[in-house]
Amino acid sequence: MVDDMDDEEFIQLRKQADEYLAGWQRAKADYINYKRESEQRAAETVQFANAAMIINLLPLYANIKRAVTHVPPEQAEVEWVKGFGHILSQFQSFLKSVGIEEVKTQGEQFNPEFHEAVSQEKREGTAAGTIITEVQPGFMLQGRVLQPAKVTVAE
Repeated sequence: MVDDMDDEEFIQLRKQADEYLAGWQRAKADYINYKRESEQRAAETVQFANAAMIINLLPLYANIKRAVTHVPPEQAEVEWVKGFGHILSQFQSFLKSVGIEEVKTQGEQFNPEFHEAVSQEKREGTAAGTIITEVQPGFMLQGRVLQPAKVTVAE
């Protein structure tokens, strides 16, 4: 049968086969890209769904942190106070393991992308715009702000 085919017909069939092959290769590449993008979207969806659940835990973390920072120095060595310190450390490790980090505050320059000023104070020896105290911690996930830190800023 191939012997009966002339050169022009062979070239035409070869061209058609090459077109089919190129189309199949494009379709395969499109499928691989689609699959990769779908997997990435699914991973991001899971990550941010987890973050939405974790956001509900953040006030608990903030309260434990606040309680630990307000312990009088004479009670710092009491066992139950140490226990709260350990709980705070475990909570910090958990947040870090799921990609959540605290927004840096004390001593940092105020940045409206990461901080929310709740008050301003004059403070000798402190440059204007420097964060004096953290009122409530802020949190970020993968560089995105989940909750801005509430802070007091020097005038």
